[in-house]
Amino acid sequence: MPAEPVALTDAAAAEVAVRRLEAGDRGRWDDYVNAHPDATFFHRAGWQRVIGEAFGHRTHFLLAERGGEIVGVLPLAEIKSRLFGHSLGSLPFCAYGGILADHDAAYRALDGAAQALAQDLGVGALEYRNQSPQHAHWPTKDLYVTFKKAIEPEIEANLNAIPRKQRAMVRKGIKAGLVGEIDSGTRRFFDAYSESVHRLGTPVFSRRYFELLKDEFGDDCEILTITQNGTLIASVLSFYFRDEVLPYYGGGVAAARAVAGNDFMYWDLMRRACERGLKVFDFGRSKRGTGAFDFKKNWGFEPTPLYYEYFLVADDAVPEINPLNPKYRLFIEAWKRMPRGLANVIGPHIVKNLG
Repeated sequence: MPAEPVALTDAAAAEVAVRRLEAGDRGRWDDYVNAHPDATFFHRAGWQRVIGEAFGHRTHFLLAERGGEIVGVLPLAEIKSRLFGHSLGSLPFCAYGGILADHDAAYRALDGAAQALAQDLGVGALEYRNQSPQHAHWPTKDLYVTFKKAIEPEIEANLNAIPRKQRAMVRKGIKAGLVGEIDSGTRRFFDAYSESVHRLGTPVFSRRYFELLKDEFGDDCEILTITQNGTLIASVLSFYFRDEVLPYYGGGVAAARAVAGNDFMYWDLMRRACERGLKVFDFGRSKRGTGAFDFKKNWGFEPTPLYYEYFLVADDAVPEINPLNPKYRLFIEAWKRMPRGLANVIGPHIVKNLG
């Protein structure tokens, strides 16, 4: 559960001021995020640069101050698309987001500023990607869940905690001679990832996006690549935040299925996290009723609902821009049949507007 905001007197609340993040504030912003108990990797200031440079979207990173000290932050990005509409969210392309605040006054100030901005921009809706409910009267989307589990201090204990059938898949990968290694570049990762999402009929992010993530977040953005006899099998890009590891983008080539490549990949990541003394394995968000949801359940992870809340401005209902929407079925099937090289060229121009 999130930390309970501290109540302030009306006089103290009046001293809270909201303004935009400036270049000189980045260090203070991240210091605040690193110290806040409810913060996530996706609250970091670096997302402003990544989203702006990778996708060309306007960002509106807001901070609340009182007496010269940061008392709250809210990262926002705006997407304006002819196909998919106009939105403001915290934060597109990220599993989590929403307001971080020290007390109720800072929360209200940031919330009010975001709603006013959404109305000024004329967006369809303002979206918060919360991990707990914040606005009981706002419409929500009961679609996404997240999967988190504590990492045991001993490697063998983590292996034994995996349900028997899934543990057999991990051992299959071990017996196949799969090997994991940390990659400094994005080439092998992008090859595995782009092939995987193409099979699913999903537009691919640009390789430039992943290079920006690596450049912006440094050692907190790491690529683990799995090979068999030197041949690429699978690869995953993970984020590290405090004592957590979050595998966020990944995939395997066609040969991965026969050797349990993806299963071994996530186990190798968990094993490495254990050796580093990390405490939480965050398997990330998935949509209910999907293969990814079932895969994570098979590892013994239990789903926790995510509360994506919407302040409607021009829209009459919550936007439904996701692959489970029936109107996108024909597009998905056509995308699967498109040559992968062509899909890799066109895909980034589509996916950047999905958020």
